[in-house]
Amino acid sequence: MTKYTPMMQQYLRIKAEVPDAFLFFRLGDFYEMFFEDALKASKELEITLTARGGGTEDKIPMCGVPYHSAASYIEKLVERGFKVALCEQTEDPKHAKGVVRREIVQMITPGTAVNALNERENHFLGAAVQLSGDRYSVAYLDLSTGESKAAVVGSEDLMLQEITMIKAKEIILPSSVNEALIKKFQDRGMSAFSKVDTETLSFDKGLLSELEDDEVKKGISLLLHYTADTQKRALEHLQKTEQYEVNAYLQIDPNSKRNLELTENTRSGSKKGSLVWLLDETVTAMGSRQLKHWVERPLINKHSINERLNLVESLKNHFFERESLRELLQNVYDLERLAGRVAFGSVNPRDLVQLKKSLQQVPFIKEKLNEIPDEELRSRADSMDACSDIAELLDNSIDDQAPMIIKDGNFIKDGYSEELDQYKDASRNGKKWIAELEQKEKSITGIKSLKIGYNRIFGYYIEVTKSNLSGLNDERYERRQTLSNAERFITPELKEKETLILEAEEKSVELENQIFQVIRERVKKEIPRIQRLAKEISEVDVLQAFAYVSEKRHYVKPVFSENQTLNIEEGRHPVIEKVMNLNEYVPNSCTMDESRSMLLITGPNMSGKSTYMRQVALISVMAQMGCFVPADRAELPVFDRIFTRIGAADDLVSGQSTFMVEMLEAKHALEHATENSLILFDEIGRGTSTYDGMSLAQAIIEYVHDSINAKTLFSTHYHELVDLSSKLERMKNIHVAAAEQDGRVIFLHKVKEGPADKSYGIHVAELADLPASLISRANELLLEFEAEKSSQTKELSEEGQMTLFDLPVKNNQAENKVIKEIQKMNVLEMTPMEAMNELYKLQKKAGKLVAKS
Repeated sequence: MTKYTPMMQQYLRIKAEVPDAFLFFRLGDFYEMFFEDALKASKELEITLTARGGGTEDKIPMCGVPYHSAASYIEKLVERGFKVALCEQTEDPKHAKGVVRREIVQMITPGTAVNALNERENHFLGAAVQLSGDRYSVAYLDLSTGESKAAVVGSEDLMLQEITMIKAKEIILPSSVNEALIKKFQDRGMSAFSKVDTETLSFDKGLLSELEDDEVKKGISLLLHYTADTQKRALEHLQKTEQYEVNAYLQIDPNSKRNLELTENTRSGSKKGSLVWLLDETVTAMGSRQLKHWVERPLINKHSINERLNLVESLKNHFFERESLRELLQNVYDLERLAGRVAFGSVNPRDLVQLKKSLQQVPFIKEKLNEIPDEELRSRADSMDACSDIAELLDNSIDDQAPMIIKDGNFIKDGYSEELDQYKDASRNGKKWIAELEQKEKSITGIKSLKIGYNRIFGYYIEVTKSNLSGLNDERYERRQTLSNAERFITPELKEKETLILEAEEKSVELENQIFQVIRERVKKEIPRIQRLAKEISEVDVLQAFAYVSEKRHYVKPVFSENQTLNIEEGRHPVIEKVMNLNEYVPNSCTMDESRSMLLITGPNMSGKSTYMRQVALISVMAQMGCFVPADRAELPVFDRIFTRIGAADDLVSGQSTFMVEMLEAKHALEHATENSLILFDEIGRGTSTYDGMSLAQAIIEYVHDSINAKTLFSTHYHELVDLSSKLERMKNIHVAAAEQDGRVIFLHKVKEGPADKSYGIHVAELADLPASLISRANELLLEFEAEKSSQTKELSEEGQMTLFDLPVKNNQAENKVIKEIQKMNVLEMTPMEAMNELYKLQKKAGKLVAKS
């Protein structure tokens, strides 16, 4: 260290505190970076790499960004998963003995960034701590809004599911974490991790006062310690942690959420085309975030669901009150994040104007809710704290045209501070006096071009062009500055006023800043009240959005059955219906009960099998959220879980084939589904050979039917499976109808009872505009295959079905070997899937024996 200059030694000492972050080291008007930080930052930010001396023979790599524009550079680094440590001067240079003292004042990380956020999305920091066995304490925190939640889950899969669902921007883990777990997070698309030593946790324990379970506290403790350690400031806006139970909500694993496109579409990953996109008729940003939370966590408590549905019904039935409510909500800003900025100390005058305008709408919102004859809505209105004292404070103090930047000044209203008013009056009248003095001097000297100006170096001055100097004989004029074509003077009278004006302006700015800090501190004490109000308004916003969508799209109020009956009459896929013309959409019904728990769906590709399955699931999700549903009538069970296996895609990141992904998702459903679950299986088994696939599909159908008895929709192209309906009493066949017209297939998109009669595969290929010669050849081959199959069937019917032992085998040794294999089998102890696999192997061996004969 001694070989470096004192300032560079200071830099290296501070940098050692944050080895995993870029250190933004404040030097004057710049944040500078040195050594490795400079090399990496110059590439990431595409800024110039330079060098400077630091006491050694070789110059030190250096780059920097201007202080006033650093935010955009920091944002870019954080978006790429890096951390940034801000190091500021914490000592007045005038009083410094040697190098000015500097300290890290804040760490900005992917999970703790609070600027430039998507206003309709939460920005979560997540944490996971392993408990005994496979149990985990999980928690998440949004620093911008102050909300935090924690739970204990019973498996690693559930823990990964919870963290994945919230799309945590950064994950905090104990320092002892197994690297294999980090790899599992990375496989799910997460890249920002930080480790915390669990032996040195320190934070405000009051934030955990609502939690009684010590195990639940472990995950949130990591987050609170990490937040306090990185932000290095009081965080009054952090709310007390709320404990939740995973089983208190409808559980939908990440794969199923993706397949159902609840929050984003599977093609582009954007919000458009998702269920959230359809339902998001919220007016406020906090309402939009609440909606997403409700979509991700539908309810399973029937009373709570019906309570929401009744509120939506009341709002839906009162159009004029609802429209007035929407207009009022238009003027409500993001109270949650405004409260966060107040706590952080980053709030500006315009933010406080937005807070005031938002609070001023609350009495009118309460009044409008009370106009609707619904006791629960009126109760909600009565419980709302309008925070009128805060609104009054801000209305009396902050000017409506306040600037964003405090140092711009002139944002405290006249009459709020007598002392400030005196300074403002001196400043305003002083400027008026300057204007009058200019006219007076022009009159005395007769110089019409004379003017009074101002600059920071010389203050106020009287400027006269050199051609008019002859008219300036008064001794009052004292030369101050000479220009190429003019001279600048000052008079005793002007000097006296200059002192008064400048002193008033300086003191005015200083006093205005002090007043603003006092106002901010007063508002900060009321943050819990503002946050409670924000939650209440966000829920009302979501409920009115449900009512708005339900009326606009002709949705109906669902009812919930007592005996697990599902009866959807003329249901529609909500998103596809919105994209299409309402009159063009073909609705379909679905009926399932105790005697009809499994539907096997056949029909050609592109006919609508997957759409039909998804619409049943989406109608169920919407109902359990408390929203009306797209149908003529809907009677539904309350599902505890929804599982889907829809679509085919290789998981290239994990090196898993389509078939392996298919099997893993099927395994997850079979392991966790209950009789109260909904399962959607779309063409299971298509990723492998025909016989393997068909065998697996049948075995899965039998297992679900016999061992789980969940409500199941199973689509397939294996038409041989339709015969299972004669053996499985609760399985029924349905199909999506299609018709031929002039040799071309027409998809009717109508679901009917019974199995499909054919697959129309070549017709679909024709619709895809494959070459005409190829289509013609495919039809020829189809006729040949069908004729061959018909001939084989005829031979068997004439000769009688041959058994393995009737085969004309010449190789008795081979025959005996097959017979011995059959004799060794213990069929009674085999699972259906194992039996099908063994049968398939024997079938192949029998085929070889026939060929040799």
